[in-house]
Amino acid sequence: MAHLFISAAHKSSGKTTLSIGLCAAFRQRGLTVQPFKKGPDYIDPMWLSRAAGRDCFNLDFHTQGHEEILDAFGQRTERADLSLIEGNKGLYDGLDLDGSNSNAALAILLDSPVILVIDAQGMTRGIAPLILGYQAFAKDIHIAGVILNQLGGSRHEAKLRNVIEHYTGVPVVGAVHRDPLLNIQERHLGLIPSNEALAVEKQIDAVAEVIAGQVNLDQLQAIAGQAATPTHRPATETALPPCDVRIGIARDAAFGFYYPDDLQAFRAAGAELVAIDTLHDAHLPDIHGLFIGGGFPETQMQALQANARLREEIRAAIEAGLPVYAECGGLMYLSRHLLWEEQRCQMVGALPMDTRMHPRPQGRGYVRLATTGDALWGTKASDHSPLCAHEFHYSSAGRLNTDTRFAYRVLRGQGVDGTHDGIIHRNVQANYSHMRNVAGNPWVTQFVDFVRRQSQSGR
Repeated sequence: MAHLFISAAHKSSGKTTLSIGLCAAFRQRGLTVQPFKKGPDYIDPMWLSRAAGRDCFNLDFHTQGHEEILDAFGQRTERADLSLIEGNKGLYDGLDLDGSNSNAALAILLDSPVILVIDAQGMTRGIAPLILGYQAFAKDIHIAGVILNQLGGSRHEAKLRNVIEHYTGVPVVGAVHRDPLLNIQERHLGLIPSNEALAVEKQIDAVAEVIAGQVNLDQLQAIAGQAATPTHRPATETALPPCDVRIGIARDAAFGFYYPDDLQAFRAAGAELVAIDTLHDAHLPDIHGLFIGGGFPETQMQALQANARLREEIRAAIEAGLPVYAECGGLMYLSRHLLWEEQRCQMVGALPMDTRMHPRPQGRGYVRLATTGDALWGTKASDHSPLCAHEFHYSSAGRLNTDTRFAYRVLRGQGVDGTHDGIIHRNVQANYSHMRNVAGNPWVTQFVDFVRRQSQSGR
């Protein structure tokens, strides 16, 4: 179970681009590469999945317990030649003072050798105490190598290598020079979704070529091969139940934020997912329920407005009782209007609200929720056992009816209005919070069961 943890001294060090390049470069060597991402994220995993040719899975202390993380990691690495975990932010950054939510804590839990990416712009001798400090800060961490990034040239590289060799025992496994080929276009939520990027495969290949030429892949593979196998329960093969409900899922340039293990959970719950293109499909297919995840509907708002027939069919189906679950971008799509700068576009109009885009985030980070009596499913949570989720939205809700019912009270986070989240309308539940189908919140099974009950009752 060869594996590596790619982390950095601080955020924006270039570790995501390096991780993408490494996944693609190892894959081009004929290896089966399994990518993982620490923490909640949709966009980086899209790119890592494309680069590795396999779904990227998230590992997150906020939503998963230690055993659940170990099982998720161990079971998926069993079928891979090499697994790569990309951290978020810096190695020791995290929510808690004791570092229990940090990248270092995850690397220690998984017993992963850490490759530290350092943005070395303007650095020479000062890089030594930085590395020594990162080594000494946590006794159980194993920094197995460093990759120097954003180097100014061969002279800069030589100076840094000499300093690191003289003062530390950490090998330099890569030295990446500044290169416009490594500039992946960014947008307000991070990297743009790979399902929107033009010629993304070509860009990944170009990044892989640069990385392969400046990082010692043989050395990295040897380090990964020395990693210990973390304890986990072996994967069990269970027969899938027959599909007795069909659930539509919006998957297009506007909506693409879905966790792959959540989608797998739909099939395990007996649901067939039916892809819907909200930009081009003229009709709603024959479905028992609908799931609209997050994305960037504001970038496609004109096309969403233009597809009036589908919007009208969705609104009519909702009024007739169709069970619908929507998250963030999906909530925006179900609102009356979406406003961004001088644009104002009609959306589905099923929810009694408008949504407006802002230049800064309106809700960002981890969320804790308690269900209310109006929740359509999953009503077991309380203040003592909150649902753990995350949010990241630049839009806010406006012109909301005063009698709006909500599925959740917000214990931490912003949600719809700082106090509530999960708008309830007929059989629709729409939140800004993004859920993960985990042991503490099996929302997929609960939603599918709700869809099944409504279907059997004839809605």
